[in-house]
Amino acid sequence: MKKEPRAIPTVSLSAHDGIPMACDRGGHGNTLLLFIHGWTCRRAYWRPQLEYFASSWQVAAPDLPGHGDTGTYGRATWSVETFGNDIAACARQLEAEKVILIGHSMGGPVALEAARVLKNVATAVVLVDAFVIDYGGLDKETIQQIAAPFESDFMAAMEGLVNQTSTDATAEHLKKQLVSEMSSADPSWALPVWHDLLSWNPQAAFDELEIPISAINGALIPESARARCAPFVRETIIPGAGHFLQMEDPEGFNKVLEAVLLRLDS
Repeated sequence: MKKEPRAIPTVSLSAHDGIPMACDRGGHGNTLLLFIHGWTCRRAYWRPQLEYFASSWQVAAPDLPGHGDTGTYGRATWSVETFGNDIAACARQLEAEKVILIGHSMGGPVALEAARVLKNVATAVVLVDAFVIDYGGLDKETIQQIAAPFESDFMAAMEGLVNQTSTDATAEHLKKQLVSEMSSADPSWALPVWHDLLSWNPQAAFDELEIPISAINGALIPESARARCAPFVRETIIPGAGHFLQMEDPEGFNKVLEAVLLRLDS
């Protein structure tokens, strides 16, 4: 039986330092699926997942500070760890008994950092194409090579990033949308986040967390990243999918995520 989409209202939550965060929230149940978007992205990129899973779970997707409808309010520190603290603050305000953190791209590292803060409240993490860059495996020279184009021409580099992380599964209209929306981010916070993300190492989270970590990946994960994650992560691959797999084929992605969640919940 096909699930009917559920209405998902928007509420205001507070980041760990008090910044008001726009958050779409709906559904019901003891377990909250907390969806975390990627760098320069926004909560709307999870809308098909919120509507689908709200029939069986609590669901929520916030805009991180600086992203979407959430402002910066003078924040001085921009890092993966800081965003993790923001997500942990959101989870506490949503008062769920259990939280499964689902992070796309940069949202994966943020989910791992939030799980470290939430301790027993976080029961699982699902990484969605999070290691398309081999975090923990980049030296300083490589980090600078990746960051330099964004420092010299942010909009052009963002277009290049979208193109490089697309496959035949990525529709042209989606690529145009992503370039337009992601390149509109303010480099004054986006570049510090980018540098911190490229320097971020997952090993501390992998060593500390004693909860299931799953990954849903497309076709672009480098083998070095796969090898780094393999001892800690159970991977599911969607063949041929690009980086924004949850937007390329929402229905197909939802079925894969549902199977992962049912496995985690069994």
